[in-house]
Amino acid sequence: MSIELNHTIVPARDPRASAQFLADLLGLTVEPPVAHFTPVTLANSVTLDFDQSDAFEPHHYAFLVSDAEFDAAFARITGARIEYYADPACRQVGQVYRSKNGRRGTYFRDPNGHLMEIMAGVV
Repeated sequence: MSIELNHTIVPARDPRASAQFLADLLGLTVEPPVAHFTPVTLANSVTLDFDQSDAFEPHHYAFLVSDAEFDAAFARITGARIEYYADPACRQVGQVYRSKNGRRGTYFRDPNGHLMEIMAGVV
């Protein structure tokens, strides 16, 4: 058996709203609750399990998407007037990064302060 990531817990003040925020931007679906978790399942079957928490450090979550998915998600980000950045330090406001290997991407914060990244292109 090869080892795969199955799920990770995403702490959130409002798990349902946070899951819906991400699902809406990425064109995904919020799954029915499992116990006290609000899951969002990615294409590779990894589940982000949003869980209620009042105190936590922000985390970084990166999503590899196709060029078309990037364009759609980026249109939703800009349409919702969500601030985005070309760097993880969030200093290059309103920019998309382009790497030497052809990858493009951007960072944005979710309602809990987690740093989300979408990236598309050649690995």
